[in-house]
Amino acid sequence: MISTLLVANRGEIACRVFRTCADLGIRTVAVHSDADEDALHTRVADIAVRLPGVTPAETYLRGDLIVKAAVAAGADAVHPGYGFLAENAGFARAVLDAGLVWIGPPPGAIEAMASKTRAKELMGVPPLREVTEADLPVLVKAAAGGGGRGMRIVRRLEDLDAELEAARAEALGAFGDGEVFAEPYLGGEAGGRHVEVQVLADTHGTVWTLGTRDCSLQRRHQKVVEEAPAPGLPADTERELRELTVRAARAVDYTGAGTVEFLVAGGRAHFLEMNTRLQVEHPVTEAVFGVDLVALQIRVAEGHVLDAEPPAARGHAVEARLYAEDPAGDWAPQTGTLHRLSVPGVRLDTGYGDGDTIGVHYDPLLAKAVAHAPTRAEALRKLAGALERAAVHGPVTNRDLLVRSLRHEEFATGRMDTGFYDRHLAELTALAPDPYTPLAAALADAHGRSRFGGWRNVPSQPQVKRYLMAGEEHEVRYRHTRTGPAPDAVGVRVVHADAHLVVLEAGGVRRGYEIARYGERVYAGPTALTALPRFPEPVAQHAPGSLLAPMPGTVARVADGLAIGDTVRAGQPLLWLEAMKMEHRIEAPVTGTLTALHATPGQRVEVGLLLAVVQAP
Repeated sequence: MISTLLVANRGEIACRVFRTCADLGIRTVAVHSDADEDALHTRVADIAVRLPGVTPAETYLRGDLIVKAAVAAGADAVHPGYGFLAENAGFARAVLDAGLVWIGPPPGAIEAMASKTRAKELMGVPPLREVTEADLPVLVKAAAGGGGRGMRIVRRLEDLDAELEAARAEALGAFGDGEVFAEPYLGGEAGGRHVEVQVLADTHGTVWTLGTRDCSLQRRHQKVVEEAPAPGLPADTERELRELTVRAARAVDYTGAGTVEFLVAGGRAHFLEMNTRLQVEHPVTEAVFGVDLVALQIRVAEGHVLDAEPPAARGHAVEARLYAEDPAGDWAPQTGTLHRLSVPGVRLDTGYGDGDTIGVHYDPLLAKAVAHAPTRAEALRKLAGALERAAVHGPVTNRDLLVRSLRHEEFATGRMDTGFYDRHLAELTALAPDPYTPLAAALADAHGRSRFGGWRNVPSQPQVKRYLMAGEEHEVRYRHTRTGPAPDAVGVRVVHADAHLVVLEAGGVRRGYEIARYGERVYAGPTALTALPRFPEPVAQHAPGSLLAPMPGTVARVADGLAIGDTVRAGQPLLWLEAMKMEHRIEAPVTGTLTALHATPGQRVEVGLLLAVVQAP
C-alpha cells in the first residue's frame, strides 16, 4: 500500500492529485521551483521540497532532482501529473530503479506510445518522411509531450525548414526532447473534430474504455473547451474509436490511465497519438462515469483488479479552461496578482488561491470549470451561467470568450470543428459592455471617499471620473446631493449606493453591481475597469517601426544571422519570446532595414520594452 506520494509537477494537477490522496489517507509531497516557493500546491501538500532554479529546464524537467526529493521526503510513490516528465520513459525507469512505485504505464509502453512517431508506426499510420507540395498543408508536431507545444501549421514549402527548426527549439525547452515530425493537416478548413477515448487498464489484463470526449475548441493547438461524451458521433464511428483504443493499449501491454486521440473528418477516424498519462480534461469523464481517475490510477499501481466492466455513463459534462490571456490580443498571456477567483455552482480545479501571483514561467491556465447535468444543453447552460457570474479579479482572462463560446449556435448544436476560433474569434471577442458600469464604479468610489464639512444647500459642481473599459475611455459625471452622489445622466435612478454595492434603475430595469477595488483596478460585477488619473502621465514616444515586447517573458532566440543593417520583409520572423510555456513570434512590421536590435537570447523583458526597430524605405 502506498503511504506517501510525491507529485512530479506543479499547479492545478498537483493540487488535484493531492486532493485524492487526502481522501485516501496518503501523505503528500510537493516539489517546487524558486518561483513556486509559495504556490498553492506547496501550501496544500504535507511536505514540500525545493528544486533550485526558476525555469522548467532547471527544475521540473530535472528527473534526477525529483527522484532525490522523493527519497529525501520518504515518499514511496511518484505521480507525474501531465506535461513536463509525464511521458518520459527515462524518468519512469529512474523512479522504479530508486525502489519507488510509478503511478503510470510501464516505461516500455511509454517508449512505444509517448513518441508520436513510433506510435503512428505501431498503429500503421507513419508520419511523412518527406514533405512535397502535394502534401500541404502539413502539421509539424513535437514527438514528445503535448499541450500545443512545438506545433506549427505549414502551408508553403519554403516555410517548412524554418518551422521545423522553431518546433525543435520549443519542444526541446518544454520536454527535453527536440524530435519533431510532419503529418497531413486535417483540422480547421477540413472540418475535422478532435475526439478522444479515455482508457484505463490494470495489470491483470482488464482494459476499460470510458467513453469519448470532444476537444475541438482549440487555440494554438491547445484545448479550450472539452466535453463528454462527444456529441453526435455515429454509433459505428464510436465503436471504431473504442476498438482502436483497446487495440493500442493491448499492443503495448498498457496499464494505468491514458488517452487515444483521433481526428474525425469526412466520416473517418484518423489516429493522432496516445497520451500515456492523465489528461487535463479528465474531470469530464469522471463526472459522466462517477469515478475518480486518480484514485483508480493509484489502485492499479497497487495491483488491484478492475471490475470486468466500467460503470455506466450518466449525463453530460463540459469543461472550460480559464486562462490568463487576452483572446483579442493574439492570445497574449497575462501576468499579475489574482486577487479573487470564485466560480459558483460547478467543480473548479485550480492551482491558485486568492492573492497569488501569476508569473511568466509556466502555463497561463488559472483553473478548469466543470459542469455536469442530465443533458448536453443543460450542462452548457449551467457552465455558461456559472462563468458569467464568476468573480475573476486579476489579469485579463478568456472568461467572456468562454461564455460566448458555450452559447454560440454552432457549438450549442454540436456542429463545431477545430477551426471554430479561426472562423468566429472576431465576433466572440467583439465588445458590448454595459454602459452603466462606469457610473456604478464612480458612485461606489464617491461613497468610499471621505468628504469634509457639512452639507450646504447650494448646487455642487459636477464631479468627473474617467475609466478605461473594454479598451475605450468613458467619462462619468455626478454631483454630491443631500442623499448622496447622483448621476448627471438622464433616465438613471440610484436605488442604492455604497462602496461595495450599487443598484441602478434605467428604463424600469434594475441592475445591481458588486464593487471591488484593487488600486486603480475596479470591478463592477464581472466587468473590469481601470480608473484613469486626472492628469495623464506623459507617454514614451517610439520611432515608427519599433517592435515592443507585447508581454513579459524571455527572449528564446533571435533569427539566425540577423544583424543591424539587414533588409527584412514584412512578416519575417525576427525573434521569439517565451512566456507561460508558449513561444510568441515577433515579426517585422514592414519591409525595410533593421536599424536597431536590442534583444539577446536569454534576456528577460517586460511589457513595452523596445526589442528592435525596422525602418521603412
